[in-house]
Formats: sequence, C-alpha cells, structure tokens
Amino acid sequence: GIEKRDGLTPRIICHAAVFNQLSDDLGGFREKIAAGAFSQAIMEDDVRALFNHNPDHVLGRNKSGTLKMSEDETGYSKKDRKNYLSLLDEEDKKLVNQAYLLYNKMDGDGLMKHTYTNFPYFAINSTTAKSLLTKEQLDKVNSFRPALNNTTLYTIGYEGISLEAYLNKLIKHDIKVLVDVRNNPLSQKFGFSKSQLIRYCEGLNIEYIHFADVGIQSEYRQELKEQSDYDNLFNSYKKKTLPETITTQGKILAILKNKKRIALTCFEANICQCHRKHLAEAITQLPQWDYELKHI
Repeated sequence: GIEKRDGLTPRIICHAAVFNQLSDDLGGFREKIAAGAFSQAIMEDDVRALFNHNPDHVLGRNKSGTLKMSEDETGYSKKDRKNYLSLLDEEDKKLVNQAYLLYNKMDGDGLMKHTYTNFPYFAINSTTAKSLLTKEQLDKVNSFRPALNNTTLYTIGYEGISLEAYLNKLIKHDIKVLVDVRNNPLSQKFGFSKSQLIRYCEGLNIEYIHFADVGIQSEYRQELKEQSDYDNLFNSYKKKTLPETITTQGKILAILKNKKRIALTCFEANICQCHRKHLAEAITQLPQWDYELKHI
C-alpha cells in the first residue's frame, strides 16, 4: 500500500512476490516461488518497478536509489520514499485512476476473466477459462491456438532469451515434446535446469525427455572461441558420438512420428555453434524420415 506520514514523502510498501504459496491459474499451470529466489537479483541486477508491467512507466529503480528491495520470511519486498504522485503528468494520473476504478473490486476470478478477454492468448492453456468465459469469448481464445498439423522436428536454444520467451516459442509452435539433448541438463540461468524445465513443461502440457548420450561433455566445450573451434568439435562429434547413438536417434524419430511436433533443445542461440544442428541432421538421414526440420 501507500504509506504517508507527517513530514515525510509518501512511499509505496509492498511484497512484490510471496514465497511458498501457489499462485492462481497462470494459463494452465500454477507456480510457487522458493525463498531466496531473488537474493542475487537484489544484489546485482538493475531492477525497475513498473506500473502495469509497462516499461514506459517506471515507478522506481534500484540503481538510482528510488527503489529499495529486501527479502524477509514472507517474500520479496519493495520500499521507497519517492513521491510518485508529483512525477505523474495528467494523462498518467488518469491511467492510475482508471486502473483503480477497474481493478480494485475484482477478485481472482474477475482479474482472470479480464485478462483472458483482453489477452486471449494467455488463456489457451487455462484449465479455468471454460468456467469463466462465454462461448463467444472462448471462441476468441481458440482462435489464438496454433493451427499447425504437419509433422516437424524443431530445434531451439535458450541463450539470450528469457524463460517466458522460450516457453512462448514452444507454445506458438505447438510443441508436444521437449527433447533435452544436453549432456548435463543443469544451468545457472533460471528456469533451464532439468527439474525446472520439467515443471514448466508439465504446466503447458508439454512432455519433457532427456537424452544425455547425444550431448557433448562440458570439458570439451571450454576453449571454444572461434567458429573454427566449434567446427573441429562438431567434426569429432559427427565421427564418434553420432555413430554410437543411432539407437537414441531412432527413439527421437519414433517420438516425432508419434507426437508430430517435438523440439530438440540446448543452450546456444546460434545453431552453427550447437551440436543439436548436427544431431537433427543425422536424424533426417535415418530410414523412414519424411518430415520437416526447422530451427527456431
């Protein structure tokens, strides 16, 4: 809420996130934030508080001293003494007033219905949309579902994109199975370690499978600086690993035949610097291959 004391500038005090509590339905899945999830970000990142998630409406920023953050037993909290009201122009004040009038009396179902009717894409995997929306509104939601019927093997990397952007790529391409082809499926980047990916994929009705044997061990990836270094590594991969993993490649092809739309995933954004390119191309050379290959 907004705290105002005599002689002091008004400040906003709130828990921006609460630990160890299941969220409402987020479009077919619910999430729980673990204690300590924000510790590193609070210490190191350039964090901004936004009005209505709009980057053009910055309420405060930790690097400028207008936003103070901390973690307690309840969650991640935000405190500052910035006089936001004095910084708003008349148009912004109208927006704040409109938001208050629109949302202040809504319960959880009301907020979800408002979101689903205004942003139908976010309801395509919702388990509660049918109970909240009219037939016409549901039809609009269904119009946002990907209508892709051809059998396709995709590959996708998560370097340089957020977990949200990565998951949205999977949704928009109607991926049914995510095949993790990393040798070691752990990541320092939030959301991309095996246990986390399993949880997020389950929430989107995407099956997760890991095949470690088609990956490249980390010790062979330490001195990769030029494209020629990658090329040398992949030449070795094609000569040694691919011939030894024909059985696994056959399993991936069988999954593709059964599920129609699957994606091989690893780290690198540049497909020419990732072994998944060569793995996918090897699969296309197997008997009975008659499908599409796309890198996204």
